[in-house]
Amino acid sequence: MFTGLIEEVGVIQNIRRAQRSCVLTIGCRDVLNGSAVGDSIAVNGVCLTVTSMGSHSYTADVMAETMNRSSLGRMSPGDCVNLERAVPAGGRFGGHIVSGHIDGTGTVQTVEQDDNAVWYTVSAAPDLLRYIVEKGSVAVDGISLTVAYVDDTCFKVSVIPHTQQVTALRSRRTGDIVNLECDIIGKYVERLLTHPHSENSPENRKENRAGNRMESRVTEDFLRENGFF
Repeated sequence: MFTGLIEEVGVIQNIRRAQRSCVLTIGCRDVLNGSAVGDSIAVNGVCLTVTSMGSHSYTADVMAETMNRSSLGRMSPGDCVNLERAVPAGGRFGGHIVSGHIDGTGTVQTVEQDDNAVWYTVSAAPDLLRYIVEKGSVAVDGISLTVAYVDDTCFKVSVIPHTQQVTALRSRRTGDIVNLECDIIGKYVERLLTHPHSENSPENRKENRAGNRMESRVTEDFLRENGFF
């Protein structure tokens, strides 16, 4: 698990491509401290396993599913990437819950300076935007950001100077593809409420109204009381 607080900006040193997968060699320093082969490091928000380590770099395998779902398949040597080690059990939790499992990609539509902040407008597919809410959290290339605006075609985030300076977001321009991971809590709640086997799914709610099943205890009031709204 990750928090979306970037520890270091690394550089893609080499890409060894197969037909539908690749092996990345990433140059870095800080995230190698305390890391070992088999550990997880998020690369632009994608959780990848360290397969070998050098003094100033490491390698990671990228499988076909990850290539299809993320922007990693478009990477080139020299590209900068955001890096974050998995959060330790006793570590500080400063961002939000980030699994490192990308939901899809978005496209940077505009980059606008606003005094000391920079606004990024990112377009995305409706099946991603449904999980993005104003004042909620979203991971953009692995960076934990607060959503300032969202509609049916895009969302906007306002980025402070520090985030610009310590992440690869500073190199993103109009038309660039970014990895998106939506807030995991919303996805679990939707699954719970709509899955055919859920007590509160549309099919089972019909049975409940007919008196054939007990009413579900998973209600909007229950979720609200337990912090889901």
